[in-house]
Amino acid sequence: MRPAYPDKRQAAQRGIAFTPLDNGFAACEDPAGLAEICASLQAADVQLFFDRWQSALPSPLTAEDRARGYHHELAFRQAEISDTRMFDRPEAGRAWFERTLPDQLTLGRPDQVAIVFGRRVSRRTPGRFHTKIFHRGVEPAIHVHYRASKVKQYFKEGRALRTETTINDTRDFGIGRRLTQDNWDALVSIGHQVNQRFLDHQLEACQCAPDATTLARVVLPSIEDGLPAPGLRFGEPRTMALLACVCCFQHLFAGLTNRSLRELIAGLIPGYSARQMTYDLRRLRRKAFIQRIPRTQRYELTAEGRRLAVFLTKTYTRIVNPSLAELDPALPDDIADRAPIAKTWRAFEHAVQDRINEAAIAA
Repeated sequence: MRPAYPDKRQAAQRGIAFTPLDNGFAACEDPAGLAEICASLQAADVQLFFDRWQSALPSPLTAEDRARGYHHELAFRQAEISDTRMFDRPEAGRAWFERTLPDQLTLGRPDQVAIVFGRRVSRRTPGRFHTKIFHRGVEPAIHVHYRASKVKQYFKEGRALRTETTINDTRDFGIGRRLTQDNWDALVSIGHQVNQRFLDHQLEACQCAPDATTLARVVLPSIEDGLPAPGLRFGEPRTMALLACVCCFQHLFAGLTNRSLRELIAGLIPGYSARQMTYDLRRLRRKAFIQRIPRTQRYELTAEGRRLAVFLTKTYTRIVNPSLAELDPALPDDIADRAPIAKTWRAFEHAVQDRINEAAIAA
């Protein structure tokens, strides 16, 4: 049987100095030794814990039942694998998370954004409340669901970014429910991979623009490994819908398939067909946006593919579309006066027209 917070107990027994964090570590003088302790928990330890308590607690099985071979067998009910990243300065960590949160609202479309207040708020609660939701005592969190499982991310104790993958049904990932070492290893591996892909997805949203050569290779037709690769033309509605849906958080769990990606795109482009999806998957593969997961019909984003999809999607949805709306000549004057781009553009048009008038050139 392992006591509560065994990793901390074992670290103390080995003489490893550390700074504790709720259900984690804030700092440690021997990271390698601590990592070894944390990775030491195996399926046999859980079975040993169960066997010890089974021998002490009443059981519905009689001695005769056991003699006939009846016994209890453990199955996974829930597995939680977490990743904790500490920041040198808590203010920097919270600022990063608060900037990331609204960024992901439209880019990855999380299923839920939770705001947990440090106190219960009702109509009788004294004080003045503003629309700004991020302040001391308020903890935002991002939730992304996949079947019965989910990823949750939040800022812990004002110092650490905690990412947790919770698997409530192992069959969501083609893993058996029985407590065996193989199933244990598979679940731990999936949890770490999902956490890392989630963090990579967020970091890619902060990367700088690609170089001109890479951008031209993506948006124009090219030859890749001797095969023609149709271009992913920037601004084309179907292409932009494809890239936006590729950024979806759902794919971080088990990759994407023809069907899962097609259902997302069909929500943006009515009538989008399976044949079109097959063609678009071919485009994404030859442009190195995705790669097939071995021995499956699923695909996963490459690091460059994720970076390019994020960049093109953010550029189109947050720069091009809003800017074109502000440049609309039909935009009412009172709104144009409050839009910097519209105001500057109209001033430019007036300046050009004045120059034409000065040159006495008739329209």
